[in-house]
Amino acid sequence: MKRPTEDSAVRRIRRMNRSREDAVWEERRKACMQALLNRPWIVRDQDPELYHWIREQYQELREWFMEYAGFPLIVTRWLAKLEKTPVVAHSWMGFPEFREPLDYALFTYGLWFLEGKTEMDQFLLTDIVEQVREQMAGQGMSVDWTNYVHRLSMARALKKLKALGVLLALDGDEAEWAQDESRNVLYECSPLARYVLRRFPQDLTQYRSMEELADPILYADTPEGAALRRRHRVYRRFLLEPVVLDRSWNEEDLYYVITQRRSLIEQLGKMLGWEGRRYREGLLFFHPELTSEAELFPTLSAVSDLVLLVAGELRRLMQEESSGIRPESDGSVRISRSTMEHLLIRLKERYKDYWSKEQREAASSELAQRCFAHMEEWGLGEWDGAEHFVIWPVLGRWTAEYAADETYG
Repeated sequence: MKRPTEDSAVRRIRRMNRSREDAVWEERRKACMQALLNRPWIVRDQDPELYHWIREQYQELREWFMEYAGFPLIVTRWLAKLEKTPVVAHSWMGFPEFREPLDYALFTYGLWFLEGKTEMDQFLLTDIVEQVREQMAGQGMSVDWTNYVHRLSMARALKKLKALGVLLALDGDEAEWAQDESRNVLYECSPLARYVLRRFPQDLTQYRSMEELADPILYADTPEGAALRRRHRVYRRFLLEPVVLDRSWNEEDLYYVITQRRSLIEQLGKMLGWEGRRYREGLLFFHPELTSEAELFPTLSAVSDLVLLVAGELRRLMQEESSGIRPESDGSVRISRSTMEHLLIRLKERYKDYWSKEQREAASSELAQRCFAHMEEWGLGEWDGAEHFVIWPVLGRWTAEYAADETYG
């Protein structure tokens, strides 16, 4: 007996529904990927919808991150966390709130203290600082809580622990203790405390060098293991750094980037929605639209505007024979501090009506230093000695100008 066929209109509606479902699934996956890469973790109670999406796609997300980057994905009943290990540690990867190395030391010892606590355990700030002081003394390090600078450092560490949600303040504030040692704070331990520090694939006593600690997983001492480590290195850098130029790769990794660029563009496009393009200076990835998960260049800060104006001015000057500014063979431009200051003076004269009061009143040397620091942070250039800065050609991929009807205070 012949089976009746479906009406073509019904089949078309079903295909459209499946297509819409697939599109929704892909958008959720991209949102999960972006959040996992840019947040310390996703806490269920704070973002239940995103946490649920990650659990739904856990298998695919876990397999992709492990296959291409070697990043373990941890999902518990409290949180979802991607264990991100950079290949190159940049200064901007640290906590911007911290000012001294002691801040990081006290932050770590604060986690050590919390390891001995269980969920919802309550304790006083004086309990923490006393045990931390004794533990540090046993390790040959000294901290003096009568020293105002040391108390400020501890207060910054505790504040960061609170911001991460691993330490809950029930009564009082550590800033008051920093001002007056006699003050106290009542805290409670969060279950998130055990997930702050990275988990290593083997006992720390098994490592023999700092370089070995950079590997997110254990690699077999075979050609296959070496190939996997190389793939992970390349993907990790693209995932965690704003830009990676050809000059930043070693010979082995650059060969992989050049030969596997189609796969890199396809994978990062499919999973994250990034657009990849090959330029003379390297393989670059762009966000096609603004996102709330990551800070993008150009940023919303005024210094990004200055950097873009400088880039445009440099392009104009390179067309003038008398300027003396010429690109190097690789397209980079080497300028001195004084040249940057003169550029900014000219730009201030031209665009001062668009600049904020702070920018107009700032010295050219201060503006130059801000621009240099911003470019270095975003991988757009680096120092060549103390007085010269090399701007990479990637900055020339942007252009900007003030709109005629745009006004600034």
